[in-house]
Amino acid sequence: MSAAPGRSQASSHRSPPGEGAPACRLQGLAPVVGPHTRLLVLGSFPGVASLRAQQYYGHPQNHFWKILGALWALPLMQMPYAERLVALQAHGVGLWDVYGACEREGSLDADIRAAELNDFAALLRQCPLLEAIAHNGGESYRHARHTSAFGLPVYKLPSTSPANASWSFDRKLAAWAEVLRRHGVAS
Repeated sequence: MSAAPGRSQASSHRSPPGEGAPACRLQGLAPVVGPHTRLLVLGSFPGVASLRAQQYYGHPQNHFWKILGALWALPLMQMPYAERLVALQAHGVGLWDVYGACEREGSLDADIRAAELNDFAALLRQCPLLEAIAHNGGESYRHARHTSAFGLPVYKLPSTSPANASWSFDRKLAAWAEVLRRHGVAS
């Protein structure tokens, strides 16, 4: 299982205050995949809380772990992050983001600038059983043309981010459950 905690945050390139300080150049997290990954979930880029913790979906209000915990009947929110990754891999789910690096102030996708796409072709070689890609939210799905080129089903799922307040938890859960069940990774 490739479950490295991730790359460290890149150094900040800031001008002194008042000089039009550019956003920080940030590095994303390493992929969490293995030879048994069947469904790859792609976010856009980790938020501030996730980068600080070096954990996918590290913001306590993000619904990602709560959704998977409900589908798998596991207390993922109470488990240490390393154990969450073990459960993820045991269910055939992998994690990564569409962007490997970007500039951004704060956590909002709308503030992402100068983004570099991750190398999906290289990652897919590590996942011989991969059968589908699920984009977690609209910003990730904007790059579906890059992931659909591999001939796998590609899904747009509602963002699990707390910024996606227009979707209730139950509505998000139902949408995620449909895709995870379709690929045998829901329970």
